Amino acid sequence: MAEAEKHFAELAAEIPEAQQGKMFGALCLKAPNGKAFLLSKNGSIAIKLSGSVLEEALGLNGTSIFEPSEGKKMNGWVQIPAEHQNKWKDFAQSALTEVKNIEKKISKNN
Repeated sequence: MAEAEKHFAELAAEIPEAQQGKMFGALCLKAPNGKAFLLSKNGSIAIKLSGSVLEEALGLNGTSIFEPSEGKKMNGWVQIPAEHQNKWKDFAQSALTEVKNIEKKISKNN
């Protein structure tokens, strides 16, 4: 198991409310409402943040707005490299708190 995968598994275990899944072919964590808030990508994490927490994350060395494919930036998602993994759990808790209150979209077919 790669170091990043190991740390992702540890992070997932520390946030029992989160469910593991996949997003863009990468491991991710989802809130109980099914909304993704964190994914593991290329040895770093991408995480959904807003406001001052987003600004704090973007102030860390090596962070950037997450692009699942080149030139396709995801608003509110920041990619945080492994050198800051000691802060990942705090950012993950903030992201979970934010996204777990988002209502699931109801399909028009239901």
